[in-house]
Amino acid sequence: MTPVNRSVLERLPKAELHCHLDGSVRPETLLDLGREYGVAMPRYDAESLRDYMVVRDARNLEDYLSRFATTLSVMQTAESLERIAYELATDSWREGVWYLETRFAPNLNTRGGLTSAQALKAAIKGLAKAEREYGIVSRVIVCGLRTLPPTASMDMARLAVDFRNSGVVGFDLAGAESSNPPSVHAEAFAHARAHGVACTCHAGEGDGAASVRDAIQSCCVDRIGHGTRLIEDGALTDYVNDRRITIEVCLTSNVQTRAAKSIEDHPLREYMSRGLNVVLNTDNRLMSGTTLTDEYHLAANNLGLGFDDLARVALNGFESAFLPWNEREALALRARTAIDALRGPQS
Repeated sequence: MTPVNRSVLERLPKAELHCHLDGSVRPETLLDLGREYGVAMPRYDAESLRDYMVVRDARNLEDYLSRFATTLSVMQTAESLERIAYELATDSWREGVWYLETRFAPNLNTRGGLTSAQALKAAIKGLAKAEREYGIVSRVIVCGLRTLPPTASMDMARLAVDFRNSGVVGFDLAGAESSNPPSVHAEAFAHARAHGVACTCHAGEGDGAASVRDAIQSCCVDRIGHGTRLIEDGALTDYVNDRRITIEVCLTSNVQTRAAKSIEDHPLREYMSRGLNVVLNTDNRLMSGTTLTDEYHLAANNLGLGFDDLARVALNGFESAFLPWNEREALALRARTAIDALRGPQS
């Protein structure tokens, strides 16, 4: 059997489909940008700031999201957005991520005078620079926000459509989930789908399985972000499985937001035993103090997943990407070849 250790997991070709740009900023970059723009940071050295930004005391999803005020405070210029996107893609490549989808809501990056389109274009520019230098394929998912009016979500859906062939591959709904059902924003999803933009939606993290059902039935999404509490509805779990709707699992952040009591209590292993299409993700590298390799390591050590299990999860990521089919297949084929080489000769 192929051993599951950190070295192997770093070399395992991985795809990251659920990673928030404004939740994945290097602490050193936060300090640099804070000094440049005259924005005070809650801590004044990188290690202290890194420690502060990891959420350890959240009572719920809303508490967890409060940390984003710090990162967004310095993400209001084209230069900062380009830098942060470039650094995220670079950091991902260094741990064996071949494909990255990062998501954010560009209408939150307009306080310094940028338009949403300019903010989006800056992030895409940073990702493209990393792709030229390292070969990591990176794309953007544009987010609407539950806590803003449906008209704002429609604006973001239109933006996603405008950039559909220029670095954007999807549309999402994020933000505080409880009492903010996806169906309120259904028209934005309909607009995205009608113009060929794939859709995902945060659901089953800060609310129950009914939220997942609403996202699927009202918004017709291709993937579900988190889906931790989907397991509470057996019929819906079967429906998701039968239609191969991808579940974007984020182990560490699910424990931080109280969606799961612990890694050991997370339903990932149960989802896999039932055959669901699951992928592992970081959610927010900074706030969760994690990397994608860390998430795979947790799945191996705390949930007993072996190499073949994790290889299947990795391939799910490539196969569930929002890339065009031929690009997706080419990446998946390369990944399969690399995985077979990691396995080595089989007796």
